[in-house]
Amino acid sequence: MKDAPIGLLVGWLAVALASAPFAAHAHKLRERGAPVAVADTPLTVTPSRDWNRLDVRLGKNTEHWTVDGEQLNDVTFFAAITPGQPLVRERSKKREPLPRFTKATLLVEVPELLETTWRTYKRSGSFQMTGIEPGRFLGADGVHFTYEFVDQDELPRRGEARAAIIAGKLYMISFEAPRLHYFAAGIEDFRKLADSARLP
Repeated sequence: MKDAPIGLLVGWLAVALASAPFAAHAHKLRERGAPVAVADTPLTVTPSRDWNRLDVRLGKNTEHWTVDGEQLNDVTFFAAITPGQPLVRERSKKREPLPRFTKATLLVEVPELLETTWRTYKRSGSFQMTGIEPGRFLGADGVHFTYEFVDQDELPRRGEARAAIIAGKLYMISFEAPRLHYFAAGIEDFRKLADSARLP
């Protein structure tokens, strides 16, 4: 497998991940050029290409979009997370407690909030921030960051996210995909999607 052509590896990856149980989640088309509200909040985006919204939700204020399947390209919206909330629903408050967004959380601490959440929720044994810098999101000062991680399928993945705290609530959008082929193939579509995000 190590010396296999890149096209063969990508094809194998797509087949292997498409066969996983999570690929069976229902979806609803999010059409190119049509503004749409996210996670039942005032946050809207206008996609530059067609995406599929998965019916599965990680939490009350989250929404998942993908093109080829959530294990191949996964956009997650965290919309209007209020103080006291974790980013996603806890499986067990006693055995797997998640960190919470609080009134005291600073923008610079948001990447760590996502990292500690994913380390527990995705059971990621390996998670590394690869870049953090100031940036605009939703017309406000925010933070842009990149990361790499390996979750339970032991496939190396890359991620990129943008976040801002507006009126005391956390807004964040992230894109995660396998490091091999799929991250590079989808990152520009994600950036256009993030650029289109608006609040009234």
